[in-house]
Amino acid sequence: MCGIVGVLALNGPVDAGVVRNMASSLRHRGPDAEGFYTAGSVGLGFRRLAILDLTPAGDQPMRSSDGTLALVFNGEIYNYVELRRELQSLGHRFTSTGDTEVLLHAYQQWGRDCLRRLNGMWAFLIHDTRSGTIFGSRDRFGVKPLYRCRTRDAVLLASEIKAIRASRLYREDVNWTAVSRLVHRRLDLVDETGETFFAGIEQVPAGSAFELRASGEFKEWRFWSLDDLPDVTITDPPSQFRELFEDAVRLRMRSDVPVGVSLSGGLDSTSIISVMATQRAAAASVSPGASLEAFSFMSEEFDEEPYIRQVLEQTRAQLHRVEMDSAHLWDELRRLLWFHDEPVHSANVLVSFEVYGLAAANGVKVVLSGQGADEVSAGYPSYFAEYWLWLLRSGELRRLRREIDAFAHTHGRSSMELMRRTLRQYCGVQLRRTKLYRTLIKQRRAAPAEHQWFKAELHEAADEEPNESHVSLDAALRQSVERAPLPLYLRIEDRNSMAHSVEARLPFMDYRLVSLVFHLGPEWKLRGPWNKYVQREAMRGELPELVRTRIDKMGFPVPAARWFRTTLYEPLQDLLASQNTRDRGIYNLDVIRRDLEKHRAGAIDVSNGLFNVAQLESWLTLASDDVVQAAPPLGEFDAAVAG
Repeated sequence: MCGIVGVLALNGPVDAGVVRNMASSLRHRGPDAEGFYTAGSVGLGFRRLAILDLTPAGDQPMRSSDGTLALVFNGEIYNYVELRRELQSLGHRFTSTGDTEVLLHAYQQWGRDCLRRLNGMWAFLIHDTRSGTIFGSRDRFGVKPLYRCRTRDAVLLASEIKAIRASRLYREDVNWTAVSRLVHRRLDLVDETGETFFAGIEQVPAGSAFELRASGEFKEWRFWSLDDLPDVTITDPPSQFRELFEDAVRLRMRSDVPVGVSLSGGLDSTSIISVMATQRAAAASVSPGASLEAFSFMSEEFDEEPYIRQVLEQTRAQLHRVEMDSAHLWDELRRLLWFHDEPVHSANVLVSFEVYGLAAANGVKVVLSGQGADEVSAGYPSYFAEYWLWLLRSGELRRLRREIDAFAHTHGRSSMELMRRTLRQYCGVQLRRTKLYRTLIKQRRAAPAEHQWFKAELHEAADEEPNESHVSLDAALRQSVERAPLPLYLRIEDRNSMAHSVEARLPFMDYRLVSLVFHLGPEWKLRGPWNKYVQREAMRGELPELVRTRIDKMGFPVPAARWFRTTLYEPLQDLLASQNTRDRGIYNLDVIRRDLEKHRAGAIDVSNGLFNVAQLESWLTLASDDVVQAAPPLGEFDAAVAG
C-alpha cells in the first residue's frame, strides 16, 4: 500500500522537482521509503508503506531487468504467490518476495491481458519505453484511488488530489456543482460522475485501463464489468459462498507485518474475524502467544456490547476500543478533511478515522474490514422495498405476500401497511414515466429545511434529482456497487486508513465472491426478514447465533444529534459568527441559527445538515490554502475558520 504520482510533460522534459513535490504530499501513504524515476518527458514518484518484502528489494519505482519498464504501484495483488509460480514456470526469475515484481513480470509476459489474472486492489503506472506510453489501471471496484488532470503543460496522475495540487501546475478552482450536491445530500453522485470537488480533476474509472502517449493522447477502456461476468455453475450457494469467502480472507491475511480487524459487532465484521481466528489457529506460522487484534467504537446510544462480547469469547481476540467525544471530533475535523481532499458524507466517518488511528498506535499496519458486503449482498433496509416492488412487477403476488408477512412478523411491522406502501411505490414508478407527473412532483415536493440554509446560487448549480427506482433488485445492487454509494464508501475507507499509514483490506470485495453473488437469484439475497441471506446460511455454525440472526444494523454510528444539542452547540455558534463564514456569502446564517435553536430544543433533528455546514466551511478554507504538503495539527479547526 503506497502513494504514487505520474507526470507527462507536454512541452519538454519533465521537471523532477514537480514529481518530488507531488510525492512529498503523500508521505502519509508511504512513510517507509520514497523513490523517483525520470526519462525524457515522463516522471514517476513513489511513497512506500512496506507490507510485503520489507527489504529494499521491494522499493519502487521498480525497473525491469532490461530497463525498458518502470513501475509504480499502489495496492496489493493477493494472488501474487500463485502468479509467481506460474511466471517462474514460464522462465521468469525474481529477486524479491513481494507482489510488485510479480505485477511487473505479469505485464512483461501478458501485456494488458495481465489485468484479468490479478486478484487484488490496485492503481499502477508503467512507463513502457518500448511503446513510448504510460500504461495504467485501477482495480475492478476502485478500491485504490487514481486521479488525473490535464493542464496546459502536463498530464498529472496521483493517488490523491492533494498531490495534483502540490504540483503547482494545477490552477485552483472549486467545483461548485459538486458543492451543490453536498448541499442537496447527493454527495455520492460526485463519485458516480467521476468529478471531484476540484474542477478539472477527475477519477480514473474503476475497472478500467489506459494508455497515455507522449503527445498527451489518452486511450481508455474497461477490462471488467458486472454486465459481462463469466458463467458460474452453482449447485450449493451457501457452501460455495463459504469456500470463496474463506479463501478471500486467507489471501488478505498474507502479510509480513501484523494484521488486525475492524469490528462493529455486525454480521460482516464478525464473519471476517471468525474466519481469521479459525485460519490463525490452523496456521503453523502464527506464534501461539500472538493475539488477534480487533478495533472498535461503541457509544452509549448504540450499544454493541452484547454482540461483541460473544465474538470475543469465541475468537479470543484482543479488543481495543476507540474513546472519542464531541470535542475531539470538532478538533479533528480539519485534519480529516485534509486527508480526504473532499467533504465526507457524515460525522460517522470520523469514527472510522479514529479506529484506524488506534490500529496504527498499536503497531498494526493491515486491517481487514467488512466494507462492500451491504452493496453486494443487499444489506441495507431499502433493498427490501426494491425486492418487493420487483415481485409485484413480476406478478409474483403470493410470494410477495409471504415475503412481506415474514418481514412484518419479525420486525414488528404491519403487513397491510407494507403492502400498501409497495403498491403506492409501484404506482409512483409508473406515473414517473410521464413528463407531466415528474414536473408536478418537482413543483409540489417540499425541500428539506436545510436547503433554506444556502443561497439560491448553490441550488441552481445542482443537477436534477435522479429517478431512484430500479427494474429489479440486481439492478439496484449494480447501481450501488458501480455508481453509488460504494465508490464513495471505498474512498472513505482508503483515506481514513492511509491517513494513519494503515492498509485496509476488504474480503467482501474479492471479485470471485462478488461474481458468485450476482449470479444468485434475489431469494438468496433477501428472504423473509433476512438480508444477506446466503451469507447468513454460509456462516451457520461459524458465528455466534446472536450475531448471525441479528436483524438490526449499526456499523459505527455517532450520537451527532445529542452532540449538536449540547457540547457542539457553542462551537457551532462561534463558527456561524466568524468573519470567514460571514464573508463566504453562501449561507443564510439567520435561518441556520433558527434551526440550530430548534434542534437544541429537540423539536427537529438537523444534525446531518449542521455537520455539513461545519465541514463545508472547513473544506473551503483548506481548498483556498496554498500549502498542501503537510496535514494541519490537531485542534486547528477553530483557528482556521475564525479568520
